[in-house]
Amino acid sequence: MNFHPQDSLRSRIGRAIADTAWGALSRGSRLLPSAKPERHGVSCVRDVSYVEGPASAGAFHLLDVYRPAEGQGPFPVVMYVHGGGFRILSKDSHWSMALSFARRGYVVFNINYRLAPQHRFPAAVEDAAAALLWVREHAREYGGDPEKLVLAGESAGANLVTSLALCASYSRPEAFAKRVFDSGVRARAVVPACGLLQVSEPERFLQRKKLPAFVEDRILDVSRSYLPLGKPAAGELDLADPLVVLERGEKPERELPPFFAGVGTRDPVLDDTRRLHAALTQMGVRSEVRYYPGEVHAFQAMFFREQAQMYWRDLHSFLDGVVR
Repeated sequence: MNFHPQDSLRSRIGRAIADTAWGALSRGSRLLPSAKPERHGVSCVRDVSYVEGPASAGAFHLLDVYRPAEGQGPFPVVMYVHGGGFRILSKDSHWSMALSFARRGYVVFNINYRLAPQHRFPAAVEDAAAALLWVREHAREYGGDPEKLVLAGESAGANLVTSLALCASYSRPEAFAKRVFDSGVRARAVVPACGLLQVSEPERFLQRKKLPAFVEDRILDVSRSYLPLGKPAAGELDLADPLVVLERGEKPERELPPFFAGVGTRDPVLDDTRRLHAALTQMGVRSEVRYYPGEVHAFQAMFFREQAQMYWRDLHSFLDGVVR
């Protein structure tokens, strides 16, 4: 396990507990009967490589394809990017998200990407960009329409899909961002649920209100694990902090797509969603935000909860208006 110079024993113990618990959940969830796509009228092709040759990092560069087993295509497309603080979890822990979209008539590409701290920024967003270009090129082979594309993710995944939207709309210097921009790929919608949209300066959350020590450590862990060591050059962290880019209000070369964001009012990173909505509105970009009273971080994954079900209804109502 890699340690940051500012790690405390409390932080290390908490991280080990969190990683172990989420890892067990990730492995165990795939064993549930409800995890079988065929029970929901969905087929699944697993472990498709989106990076070929020497550049491939094995399991990190795999995706699963979920698609309706019946009906006339081509279907609209979702590329789903999992959360986990850039450090843990995978497409296998987020099968329920992919399945939820596929049941509503989307072809879903549920991706893995390289994880921190072994692979620090910009590895994750570089992988997400590679997956996006692969999806654009291959979506039709799986019955999808790449012209009706949704970029969706939660938490760290929300950060990554927001960064992808910037890559597609702004001409940027990073080689992977340039490839996205030059490809002309366009999303019909971006869905950054409960996003951590500025990885730098995590102390801002601690200044807002007193947080439990375990939650405080996890927020600090994200920044310490994901960001490169040393002082960044100007603009180097733009695609780790896509919210800051949007707050600068610079006019994009191509129009930004509509955004839909849902977040619980007890989510410790709630403020990033508020700031996102304000920045997009100031720029004249369509932005819809839903706040769910009393809900915690990533409540959307708790499908048995009434407000999680409300979130998915709200989301699909929004998507029906901008994608279908």
